[in-house]
Amino acid sequence: MKNFMTYKGYSARIEYDDDDGVLFGRVAGIRDGVGFHGDSVEALKTAFREAVDDYLETCARVGEAPQKPYSGNVMFRISPDTHASATLAAELAGVSLNEWAEAALAEAAKKRVA
Repeated sequence: MKNFMTYKGYSARIEYDDDDGVLFGRVAGIRDGVGFHGDSVEALKTAFREAVDDYLETCARVGEAPQKPYSGNVMFRISPDTHASATLAAELAGVSLNEWAEAALAEAAKKRVA
């Protein structure tokens, strides 16, 4: 079972509020607060698509570029030992550390999101 939706490159995590009996979500990866809800899965899907479309239309109307969910640039800190091991693994695989890390992250993400 997945608890997320994707539409036009935007994703949202889905949650359920038992008190109100409603499914709800918020578009992930952007600073603007774009939320939606529905009382059924179909209503939620429709609300999500409408929310993304409305966000894109609003950006166009006010002359601002919509924020893309992700830029492709990632910066994080790891231990020196992990850095050394990853660099060695990349070199032995005949690829750059960036290519190796991208492949490793993509594989890990597939397992998590599938």
